[in-house]
Amino acid sequence: MSNLSEVGQRGWRLVTGNMDQLAALLFIGIVVIMILPVPPAWLDILLVINIAFSIITLLLTLFTANTRELNIFPSVLLTVTLFRLSLNISSTRLILSRADAGKVIQAFGQFVVGGNYVVGLIIFIIITVIQFVVITNGAGRIAEVAARFTLDALPGKQMSIDADFNAGLIDEVTARQKRGELQREADFFGAMDGASKFVRGDAIAGIVIVLFNIIGGLVIGILQQGYSFEEATQIYIILTVGDGLVAQIPAILISTAAGMLVTRSTAEASFGEELAGQFLSYPRVLVLTTGVLVLLGLVPGLPTWPFLVLALFCGLLAYIMTRVQQRQGAEEAETAAAANLSPALDEPALLGVELFEIEIGYNLISLTEPYGGGSLLERITAARRKVIGELGIIIQPVRVRDNLHLPPNDYRFKLKGSPVGEGRLRPGMALALCPEGEFPEELKGISTREPTFDLPAVWIDEEQKEKAGLLGCTVVDAATVLLTHFTETLKKHAHELLTRQTVKKMIDLIKESCPAVIEELIPDLLTLGEIQKVLQNLLREGVPVHDLESILEGLADQARTTRDGDALTERVRETLKRALTYSHISPGEPLTVLTLDPELEKEISSSLKSTDKGIFPVLAPGRLQQLIAGLEQLLRELEAKAEGVSVILTSSAIRLPLRRLLEGFFPQIAVLSVHEILPEVKVESAGVIRIDEN
Repeated sequence: MSNLSEVGQRGWRLVTGNMDQLAALLFIGIVVIMILPVPPAWLDILLVINIAFSIITLLLTLFTANTRELNIFPSVLLTVTLFRLSLNISSTRLILSRADAGKVIQAFGQFVVGGNYVVGLIIFIIITVIQFVVITNGAGRIAEVAARFTLDALPGKQMSIDADFNAGLIDEVTARQKRGELQREADFFGAMDGASKFVRGDAIAGIVIVLFNIIGGLVIGILQQGYSFEEATQIYIILTVGDGLVAQIPAILISTAAGMLVTRSTAEASFGEELAGQFLSYPRVLVLTTGVLVLLGLVPGLPTWPFLVLALFCGLLAYIMTRVQQRQGAEEAETAAAANLSPALDEPALLGVELFEIEIGYNLISLTEPYGGGSLLERITAARRKVIGELGIIIQPVRVRDNLHLPPNDYRFKLKGSPVGEGRLRPGMALALCPEGEFPEELKGISTREPTFDLPAVWIDEEQKEKAGLLGCTVVDAATVLLTHFTETLKKHAHELLTRQTVKKMIDLIKESCPAVIEELIPDLLTLGEIQKVLQNLLREGVPVHDLESILEGLADQARTTRDGDALTERVRETLKRALTYSHISPGEPLTVLTLDPELEKEISSSLKSTDKGIFPVLAPGRLQQLIAGLEQLLRELEAKAEGVSVILTSSAIRLPLRRLLEGFFPQIAVLSVHEILPEVKVESAGVIRIDEN
């Protein structure tokens, strides 16, 4: 046995090492079959090879998890079509010349169709119609659409790969590999679009060959062989139908394989695994099917037993799948609990700190479970992307995990391991907020404070949501409360989320579109850390950094005279004056502001002191209290007149120090300088900030 195994291995190595020569011999053999007569016995062998190869091809498409694993399929389709047509030529030659085309064709003509050429013709026509009208048309259309969409999406996918490479997410080797896979995918679907025409042409050729064989056989049998019409019909039509069936059955297998391959372009597993995973994932469907089958079985006139037997099978399958899902859910819960309670001692993980994470109590886990109707994880991802779009920075994915040490209904936001926000939810209830802050007596619930803006609120039952809406209250579900708090927390701490690595990724992303400013600025004029400080200053005041190219150009202009972070920030803000102006008004509207009393502005300017944290105004405690009280009084008066103002306009010299002075008391108030307003925008003063000397 060992000697036989060694001989087999040597033979296999010999075959695989000479595949190019064998492939050339194969095509030469196909041409020879077309030209030279083939004995019936040899034709039988070739027909069986054709059937076997068609079955292998179909099964390969079922077991393939990735269509790119069969990128040679279009070439194979052409080869098989050519081989099948050469066999048609050989069988036609034998049928017309010898009235004998071998045992395989004879068996299909006699046994498969029962020796009745009318039945055989009908079966042949039905198989041809199925292949030509149903399978071939559908597969061809899918291949055409897939090729078109793949080619249309090719530039965008290539840009995505380039962006990942520029951002440092993948290296050059991986990027080159991904580009190659993308090109092979586009070539594959383009080739499949053309190869589907081979299947269509093969079906048409099969019909034409059968017609010629029937006509030619009758002419030869009656005029040359002296058969009667009945005898000629019995001999030649049965052989022709057998030949047609032998050709069309492998053809329909190959066309089915082509259709299977193009319809499984998004497959991630074999056909059987995906079928079981997707069709058997919903036992409720099988339960409903069982009920329908039982009802149909009880309908008078319909056979009872087939319906009841199939209903029993569906019911048992539904029961088994339900138990399997319950067991899997229990195992996953145990695994998750074990992972949370007894995590493995992974030293790098213990030493590392998540940039931003959300911890939730165990009662809030239901908000994250998809099979329980929760969509919190998807909504958190969407909220993070929205903040990225608003601020123009890269924010790493946020980790959500349960914390058994938290109260069951609590959640907590942690930035670099330290808490930066927390709240309490009540799953299954809704939070109602009324604009006036006073809740109607009709609403019965649990009084609380809204965690994001610290507004008075009430947790109410789901049944009261409609009533609360009619009473003028804003009603949100528990997940939305957390998401709102999450979004505002990200915006508030955006400057802390902007790490040096994030800044490098952002700069690399625009390096291809504007390499000149990058080469001029880094590292000759400014370091990555100095650019990070400027961007953090902008984000701290809520200024988006979408227009990174303009920001870097402004830095390049100013960095030749100073590297002071405050001065650089103010220069960049003037560059972004359009975005700053229209962040507070809509085009065509005037900008309503508060201004400083000239004496107060002069006093603040003369009190400026430079520290390692920047320039700050140093006012006497009493004067600072008077300033804060005067501003509070002015804001209350404007609010009473329904004239909300959120901008203070000052000179450039004290803009940043005044903002630093006020941000702890009035974080919602923006401080702009006169050079940060577009000249064409009309500015209206709603009041003057003064310090009462009394």
